[in-house]
Amino acid sequence: MATLPLLLTACGYGSEPDDDKKTEVAAKGEKLSADTVRIGYFPNLTHATALVGVQEGLIQKELGGTQLKPQTFNAGPSEIEALNGGALDIGFIGPSPSINGYVKSEGKSLRIIGGSASGGVKLVVNPKKIRTLDDVKGKRIATPQHGNTQDIAFLNWIAEKGWKVDAESGKGDVSVVRTDNKVTPDAYRSGAIDGAWVPEPTASKLVSEGAKVLLDESTLWPDKKFVITNIIVSQTFLKDHPDVVEAVLRGTVKTNAWINANPDKAKASANAALKAETGKELVAKVIDPAWPSIQITDDPLAATLKTQADHAVKAGLLKEPDLNGIYDLTLLNKVLKAEGRPEVSDAGLGAE
Repeated sequence: MATLPLLLTACGYGSEPDDDKKTEVAAKGEKLSADTVRIGYFPNLTHATALVGVQEGLIQKELGGTQLKPQTFNAGPSEIEALNGGALDIGFIGPSPSINGYVKSEGKSLRIIGGSASGGVKLVVNPKKIRTLDDVKGKRIATPQHGNTQDIAFLNWIAEKGWKVDAESGKGDVSVVRTDNKVTPDAYRSGAIDGAWVPEPTASKLVSEGAKVLLDESTLWPDKKFVITNIIVSQTFLKDHPDVVEAVLRGTVKTNAWINANPDKAKASANAALKAETGKELVAKVIDPAWPSIQITDDPLAATLKTQADHAVKAGLLKEPDLNGIYDLTLLNKVLKAEGRPEVSDAGLGAE
């Protein structure tokens, strides 16, 4: 099976876990088959299911006497490492590190068990330098990291325009400048970049600095949907504690329903969670445009993950991966059925 060395990183900030600031919700009720479940996620709007589900106690409520222990991470590699090392049971994470963790372990590491978010990625540019999509040629455009989800999407878009860029160096008809999301606004202000293909809230932070949205990536996908955040689980934990995994999924499904039914309250809850995690909330001019561009969904949008892998292969960043078995949506579909909701598809990539 092929390895995926360049797709390890998610669209995060840094690489170290940080759980010192977490306040655990008191567990009440009957304990399930595990005393605790350790759930990892990023302090990022595209991980709103986890932010709100923990903040509002909606996931803990479904766990009863089993204690939810949340842990935040700033990038995909450290979260995958924690999952593989037995320090994490369930995680919220992007498609590229999901693929990478599965392929590098030869299909033994994780399973994708549910969806969380779609969209929330934009091409934002300096309107004084770039007025049309064709004007992107010859300009310096940032992506979060070499081989990450947005980097691959931008390289694929460039190729479809008929332009040439070396995927390794980022040099060519467009200069692809790999820049950490946390410093991208500074790079934009200094003129070091002319724009960026980035997730929220970075895109809206750039807009607050005077940039304009030139393209929303969702417009490039069928039904304007593509996976940005998955829910993954350690295969060992799934095998040993399916009741706990099912309870977490009940919590995420209920959380997603609450978010979609109460968008303003959910936005405030997510921002409160971000403040608790990072010490700083997002200002209104950033969170207000960022929030509605992210679609919260239970569907992992499996077909789009396969397409993203195909884009990476096309760009030369990935050998053809074997993704068979990466999904196990059995418990999610059980939960959805109990809620009177239709099942979701694994696009033929489900575990046997």
